[in-house]
Amino acid sequence: MAVTAAPTDERAVRLDPAEPRLARLIAERAPRVLVLGDALLDSWDSGQVHRTGRDGPVPVVEVGRRRTAPGGAANVAAALAALGARTELVTSVGDDRTGRTLRRALTEAGVRTDRWVIDPARPTAAKHRVLAGEPDEQLVARYDVLPPAPDKAVTRALADQASTALDEPWDAVLVADYGLGALDGPVRRRVRRARERIPLLVVDAHELGRWAELAPDAVTPSVEEAAGLLGEPVPDHDRASWGAARQHRLVSAAGGGHVLLTLDVDGVLWLPPEGPPRRAPAAAPAPAARACGAGDEFAAAWTAARACDVDPGPATALAQAAADVVVGRPATAVCGTGALVARLATVDRGRLLDHADLLAVLAERRAAGDRIVFTNGCFDVLHRGHVAYLQQARELGDLLVVALNSDASVSRLKGPTRPINPLADRAGVIGALAAVDLVTWFDTDSPVPLLEQARPDVYAKGGDYTAQMLPETPVIEAQGGEVRILDYLSDHSTTAIVDRVRHSPAEQA
Repeated sequence: MAVTAAPTDERAVRLDPAEPRLARLIAERAPRVLVLGDALLDSWDSGQVHRTGRDGPVPVVEVGRRRTAPGGAANVAAALAALGARTELVTSVGDDRTGRTLRRALTEAGVRTDRWVIDPARPTAAKHRVLAGEPDEQLVARYDVLPPAPDKAVTRALADQASTALDEPWDAVLVADYGLGALDGPVRRRVRRARERIPLLVVDAHELGRWAELAPDAVTPSVEEAAGLLGEPVPDHDRASWGAARQHRLVSAAGGGHVLLTLDVDGVLWLPPEGPPRRAPAAAPAPAARACGAGDEFAAAWTAARACDVDPGPATALAQAAADVVVGRPATAVCGTGALVARLATVDRGRLLDHADLLAVLAERRAAGDRIVFTNGCFDVLHRGHVAYLQQARELGDLLVVALNSDASVSRLKGPTRPINPLADRAGVIGALAAVDLVTWFDTDSPVPLLEQARPDVYAKGGDYTAQMLPETPVIEAQGGEVRILDYLSDHSTTAIVDRVRHSPAEQA
C-alpha cells in the first residue's frame, strides 16, 4: 500500500505544538456547537476468504462481523461530543434500519437528535466496505447508498428545524455539506438570515463557493475542494506549496475567513486572512486509507477550540493532533479528551505536564493495557548515571513518567545553592531522552501525594536506596504495584560533579 510522504514547503512557518491543557479546556467549558449537514452511516463487513466466486473471478468474503460508525456530518457531531462539546445535529435520514442505527449511535455519543427530519421516501445515506482476512484485513470492495436529493417538503422541514435551532444561543455553528442535498437553498438561506447571531461559523463543504456569501469565519477544504473553488486542476505533487502560493485567492474565494487546507496524511496548511501560511504536519506518514474521517475530526476539534477562545494557531495544532489520533485508529473513529491530551503530551515531550494532564494521559494509556513506570528525582545536572538508570526504568514497562522536584523542593533537599538548573530547563533536557515519555513535577519532599493519584504499575529508584528506605514503597504496594531498585553508578552523581567543579584549579583561582 502506498505511503504518502510529507511535502516540503519553505513558504509555510511550522506551528508550535498546542499545550495539552487546551484539550481539557474544551471539556471543562463544554461549548455549545450546532452541526448542520448530511449524515450517513459507515459500515465494515469483514470475514475470511477461502475461494473465488463461480460467477466471476472475485474473492468470496464469508462475513462474520459488521461494524458501524457515524459518518459525514454525523461523524463531525460525534467528534465534537467526544471532545466535550454540547452538540446538536440537524439533518435528514430515511425511515429505515440504517437511519435508526445512526440515530442510536449519536444518542449514545451524547449528541442531540430530536430535530431530525425523517424522510420515508429516501434511504439513509451509507458507505459499505467489505474487508477480507483476519487479523490483517484488506479492503476488497466498497459500495455506497446515495439517496436522491430530498424533495421541497423535506428541505422546507429541514429549514424550519434549522431556524428553530439557530434561535438558541450557540458558541459555534459547523456546516458539514457533503452535497447530498440536506443544505440546499432553504437551509442555506435560513443560516444567512441568522449569520449576525452566529459568533463562529465554520464550513466544511464539497462546494465551498455556495457558502462564500455567508462569509464563514473558517473553511476546511481538501486540496481537491480548494482546486474546485478556484476552477483549477488538482495538483499532483507538493500540495502545500500549491496552497501557499494561492493563499489570498483562496481566502477571498472562500469568503474572507481562515482557510484550513487539509492534506490528508500530510497534515494541514493554515492560510490566515493576514500573515504568512503556517503548517501543522501530520505525526508520521501513513497509508491514505487511514485518513478516513480525519478531516471531520480536524473540523470538529478546530471549531471546539475556537469556540473556547483558543487562538487560531494553537487551535490548528490541536486539531491536527486530534486528526493524528484518528489516523492511528482503524475505520472511522473519534478522538476523546484523554487521547488528545496524550497525543499533545507526546508531541512536545520536554513540556512539563500539570497533574490533571498527566492523569488524563495515564488513564488513556492504562485503558490501552500499557504498563506504567514512574520515577522521580532532581536531575539537576544530567550525567551518565542518570541516563543509564532511566534506560533501565523504561525497559520495565510501556511508558516512563519522570517527576522532577520543583526548584523549592530541590533547595530544601540539597541546600540554598541548588538547583543549578531551573525546573523548565531540567524538564527540557530530561524530556529529550528517548527513554522518557512524560515529564511532570512535584513540590513536596517526596512524590507520595502524586503517586497516590498516578497509581503506576512500577516505581523505580536508583540503587543507592533499598525498598525499605523509601516512603513511597507502602503506597505503591498498597495499590498493587511493585518497587524496583535499579543499578547505581556511584561515581556519577550530581553532587560529585558539582564538588569537582568547585574544587577545580580554575574555581580555586
